Amino acid sequence: MPPELDKILISYKEPNFNKKLIELRSKVSEAATFNLRSQEGVKVASIIEDVRARGDEAVAEYTEKFDGIKLAPEQFRISEGDLEKAHKQIDENFLKSLRQAIENVRKYQQEIFIGDKNNHPGIKYTPIKRVGICVPGASAPLPSTVIMTAVPAQVAGVKEIVVVSPPRYKGSIHPVILAVCKELGIYEVYRIGGAQAVAALTVGTRKIKRVDKIVGPGNQWVQSAKKEVFGSVGIDSIAGPSEILITANEKANPAWVAADMLSQAEHAPGSALLFTDSQSLAENVLEELKKQVEQLDRAKETVECLKKYGGIAVFKTINDVVYEANNFASEHVQIQCGDESRKIAEKIENAGAIFIGDYSPVAVGDYWAGPSHTLPTGGSARFSSALTSNDFIKSTSIIEYDRKKLAESAEDIIRLAQAEGLDAHAKSVKIRQEK
Repeated sequence: MPPELDKILISYKEPNFNKKLIELRSKVSEAATFNLRSQEGVKVASIIEDVRARGDEAVAEYTEKFDGIKLAPEQFRISEGDLEKAHKQIDENFLKSLRQAIENVRKYQQEIFIGDKNNHPGIKYTPIKRVGICVPGASAPLPSTVIMTAVPAQVAGVKEIVVVSPPRYKGSIHPVILAVCKELGIYEVYRIGGAQAVAALTVGTRKIKRVDKIVGPGNQWVQSAKKEVFGSVGIDSIAGPSEILITANEKANPAWVAADMLSQAEHAPGSALLFTDSQSLAENVLEELKKQVEQLDRAKETVECLKKYGGIAVFKTINDVVYEANNFASEHVQIQCGDESRKIAEKIENAGAIFIGDYSPVAVGDYWAGPSHTLPTGGSARFSSALTSNDFIKSTSIIEYDRKKLAESAEDIIRLAQAEGLDAHAKSVKIRQEK
C-alpha cells in the first residue's frame, strides 16, 4: 500500500493540530445533507413539490430517472405473494439468527419503553398511528435496518408501518429485506426510494397513504428530503455517513482497532477515527490499516474514504482524548483502554452508542445487542439520542380542574393573564367565578 494514508496520522506536537481537528470535524458533520441552498438542495425541494402536485406520476418518473426502473403506480407496492415467496426461500440458519436478533431488540426496547409505565394523571401517551421506514438500496441488503426501526415502532404500538426501498435488485427490493418484512408482519412495502419516496410518504398519493413520521437512514438525497419535510411529518434524525471514534491507550490491540476502523470506512462514505495518547499505538494502527485494507473487496473506495473522513490523532493525555471525543460527539464511540475502559467510558457524555472494552465491536450493536443502530451522526449526539420505542409515542398533557380548584387559583391566573395583556384569557376565568 502506497504511503497515501500517512497523512491521516496527526499529533498534538504539530503546530496546526487543532486546525486539522476542526477541519475533520466539519467534514464529518457536513456529510449528512446537502446545503438547502445548493443546486442539489434546490433539486430536492423541487422533487418534493412535484410529487405534491403530480403524485404517483411524478414518483414513477423519478424512479425511472434515478433508479433506471420503469414502474406504473400500481407496481410500486410489493405483493403479499412476493413477500411470502421471499420468506420461504430464506436460509434456515439465517432465519434462526434473524429471529434471535429480533427477540434481542424487542426485549431491550420493551424494557426501556415508558409508554406503559407512567401513572401520573397529568399525561397520556399515545402511539404514533402510521410510520414510514426508509431502507437504503445498497449493493448489499440491509435487513438489520428493518429490524432496528420497525421493532421499536411495534413495541410502542404503532399499528401501520410502511417500508420504502429503491428497486436496486433486479428491478425490485432484495428478497432478504422482503423476508424480514414478512417475518415482522409488515405487508405494506413499496419499491421506491430517494427524495421522491420521502415526498410520497409526506404528502400522500393515490397509491401511497401519507404517514405521520419518517425514520431510517439513506443517502444525502433521502436525508435532505427528510430535513425539508420536517414539520409536515416527524423524522427521527438527519442520519449522515456511519461513524466510529475509537478512544484507546497503549493497551489496545492495533490489529483490532484497525479492523474496527475499516468496518465503518468500508461504507464509503463512513468516518473512522482513532484518538489516543500513545504514539506507538497510532503508528501500529496505521500500519495495520495499510495491510488490512488491501484485503478488502472495496479497497480503493475504502482508502479514499479514510483519506477524506478518517483520522488518527495523538493527544498529550487521555483527558485530552476524552475532551475531544465529546466535541466530536460521534455515532459510535469505542473505548479500548484495557481495565480502564469502563472508567473512561463514564466520562463520555456525547455519543450515539458507547462500546466498552476489547470485545464490544460496533457489529454487536449493529445486529445483536438490542439497542437500535439508528443513531445520531454528524455531531448531533450533543443533543439527540438513539432511536428507541419511546420515539414512536407522543405525549398529551391532561388538565382537569373542578369548581373549587379553579376558584383557589383564579386570582393568580387572572393576574398573570392581565400582565401579558390578554384580557380574554382573564375573562375566561372571571366568568366562572361570577355568582
